[in-house]
Amino acid sequence: MRMAASIKHPSPVLLGVSFGGMIGIEIARHLAIEKLIIISSVKSAGELPRWMKVTGRFNLHKILPTRSYKFIEKFDNDRLGVTNEAERNLVDHYRKNADPVYLDWAVHQVLTWKNDWYPGNIVHIHGEKDKIFPVKNLRPTHIIEKGTHLMIINKGEELSQCINSVL
Repeated sequence: MRMAASIKHPSPVLLGVSFGGMIGIEIARHLAIEKLIIISSVKSAGELPRWMKVTGRFNLHKILPTRSYKFIEKFDNDRLGVTNEAERNLVDHYRKNADPVYLDWAVHQVLTWKNDWYPGNIVHIHGEKDKIFPVKNLRPTHIIEKGTHLMIINKGEELSQCINSVL
């Protein structure tokens, strides 16, 4: 509600990526929006992968580390869809500089999200190869071929075309 209050446009178009898509859905509960575009995200708790549902249900994220450690970075990079050195550097920079309090809060919000509502004017763009939120669990309106969770970085032209077509 705090984020929604800062939006002054009478009929905004919201766009959210990953966790930002989930936040966009929550904002849409409180605002009249023209359209919500979510990318590499989920629309409801039912679309979360099983491992996330189990982790959230039993609060396993409270006892297991949520931060990435050197020995699992290669696994994390693969799940994110890192394909080159520039993407690896970007992901490493985020790992080193993200606020740990925010990360713990955000992970908890994703894993315990109980949402079963989303606006009818939603556009859901998702990558065919997303391993964080596998497309097999979803019903996106648009699928980007070979797109991963990081497709906003390495599939920008295709995403722009898709976004422009719905606007």
